Amino acid sequence: MSARKELRKLLARPQYLVVPGAYDTLTARLAQVAGFEAVYLTGGGYSRACGYPDVGLLTMTENVQFIARTVEAVEIPVIADMDTGYGNAVNVVRAVREYEKAEVAAFHIEDQVSPKKCGHYEGKQVISAAEMVGKIKAAVDTRRDGDMIIIARTDSRAAEGLQAAIERMNAYLEAGADLGFVEAPQSKEELAAIPKALRKPAVANIFEGGKTPALPARELEAMGFRLGIYPSQTHRAAIAAAIKVLAVLKRDGDTGAIEHELATFDDREVAVNTWRWRGIEREYLENI
Repeated sequence: MSARKELRKLLARPQYLVVPGAYDTLTARLAQVAGFEAVYLTGGGYSRACGYPDVGLLTMTENVQFIARTVEAVEIPVIADMDTGYGNAVNVVRAVREYEKAEVAAFHIEDQVSPKKCGHYEGKQVISAAEMVGKIKAAVDTRRDGDMIIIARTDSRAAEGLQAAIERMNAYLEAGADLGFVEAPQSKEELAAIPKALRKPAVANIFEGGKTPALPARELEAMGFRLGIYPSQTHRAAIAAAIKVLAVLKRDGDTGAIEHELATFDDREVAVNTWRWRGIEREYLENI
C-alpha cells in the first residue's frame, strides 16, 4: 500500500491521529522508531534548524530538498508544510508538482500574505478568501494522484475572528481541500467549535507556548478532531538538551557528568537504520 493510501486509511478511522513534528530527517526517523504511524514536517522547525525564524525565509527548493530526503528515509506517511504555496495560484501549481514528486502523503497550504509568519506570531496578514479559493482549486486541479491529501489552513482567526475563519475554511473545503486546519484558536471553547462547524474533518495544531491551549489527545478526539500535528515538541526537546550538554562541556571540558543522559552508540545507529546498509554491503560487496 502506498503511503498516501495508508494515510487515508488512518484518517478514515474514527479515532484521533497523533502526528509528531520533525525538524530534520533524523527526527522523522526517530518518530518512526518510536512507533508513530505518520510524521509531520514542520516548515517552522526546518527554518529554525537552518538558523532562521519562521518568517518565510526559506525557498521552495530548499524545503523540497528537506522533504524529499525525509520521505526517502522513512516508511511512514509524511505530511508536509507548504506555507503559502510560495506565491500566488500560479506558484501553487509548481509547488504541488514538486511536493507530489517528493512523494509526500499530504501537505497543508495557508492563506497568509507571502512571506508568511509563524501561525502564533503577532502581525499576521491574510489574502482574500477568493484568492485562497483560487489557490485551493489550483492545487486540486494540479494534483495527479487523488490519494495525496490537501489540507487547507486559515490564519484569519487573529485578524477576522473565529466565525470568519470558519466561513473561510468551509469555502476552502468546498473548493476541494480534504481537511480543514483553523490555525491558532484561542481557547478550549474555540477549539471545540471548529470540528462541529466544518464540512470536512478538522486538524488541530498543538504545542505549548502558542495561542492555542495544549489539550490532551482524548479531549481533542472527543471534540471531533481527526488529525493532530505536534510541530515543535521534538525541536524544543533538542534545543533544551543541546543547551544542557554544551553547558556541561564548557564547564568541565567533558560530558562525563551527564553521559548517562545521552543516547548510546547503538541508539544512534538504530535511529539511522545502519543495519539495513550493513546488509546491503554484505549482499553486494562480499565477493569483491
